[in-house]
Amino acid sequence: MDQGNDTQLSEFLLLAFSENQPQIQPLIFGLFLSMYLVTVFGNSLIIMAIIVDSHLHTPMYIFLSNLSFVDICFTSTTVPQMLVNIQIQSTVIVYVNCITQVYFLLLFSVLDIFLLTVMAYDRYVAICHPLHYMVIMNTRRCGLLILACWIISVLNALLHSFLVLRLSFCADLKIPHFYCELDHVVHHACSDTSLNDIVIYIAAMFLAVGPLSGILYSYSRIVSSIRAISSAQGKYKAFSTCASHLSVVSLFYCTLLGVYLSSAVSQNPHATAVASLMYTVVTPMLNPFIYSLRNNDMKKALKLLLGRVTRNRPIDLPS
Repeated sequence: MDQGNDTQLSEFLLLAFSENQPQIQPLIFGLFLSMYLVTVFGNSLIIMAIIVDSHLHTPMYIFLSNLSFVDICFTSTTVPQMLVNIQIQSTVIVYVNCITQVYFLLLFSVLDIFLLTVMAYDRYVAICHPLHYMVIMNTRRCGLLILACWIISVLNALLHSFLVLRLSFCADLKIPHFYCELDHVVHHACSDTSLNDIVIYIAAMFLAVGPLSGILYSYSRIVSSIRAISSAQGKYKAFSTCASHLSVVSLFYCTLLGVYLSSAVSQNPHATAVASLMYTVVTPMLNPFIYSLRNNDMKKALKLLLGRVTRNRPIDLPS
């Protein structure tokens, strides 16, 4: 059979919530819609607060605004499609949409990883080299770091997407997720997937282990510097500057680890779907709360933004 005809006729079935009783489908729809709206609204508030408050035009908050934007895009890659499927009571996603979803999921998930790594480096410089912070983390270097994150993420997503496009899919394929997950898509192909498996393994080692090692190294140096501070107040002040980031990193990697442990250990597809839900939906929703509740500067900026909105004053954007 012709490979092109195979792929053109292929459809993927997203079965994560297909076995739920019809009477609870509206509840699931309302729950996910609420979580999605909270995610978009919360991260948008973080971005607007950073734009409005000139005191937050620093490397730490520039990286945070980029992280919030990526979290909005990451969630928007999966949840709207899932809401449409629940609303029309369908589990089908066509081939083109599935590959597109794979691309953007890879793009924004890797961007999340690299932005969290860059933010850890920023905290390392701020605490371990405070006198040289503004020299090291200048505007040009911040821009280059963000650009590098985007370039690596785009190239990685393109590589995997092109490798998936070369595969042949012969029939309707069942994926026990609410989105098209790369590994499941690849291993449902009719053609040889050995090259895809090798690239997935190498990319996982480079893109997961490398950044995580950088984060762990940064925090090992941060802990050493904090321990060298004599006063308890100084230690608390130094730790408080990285507490929010450390919480977000812990939440991100714990949920990411949960996804792969549940898929490797458990044969229950619902357990894997729940773990994936935590990683793709819950984590981006909680990030704005973590940064706003544990950060006094962000609280002040949010109050400033909300005060201008309630007084119907125009928001002054920086030129």
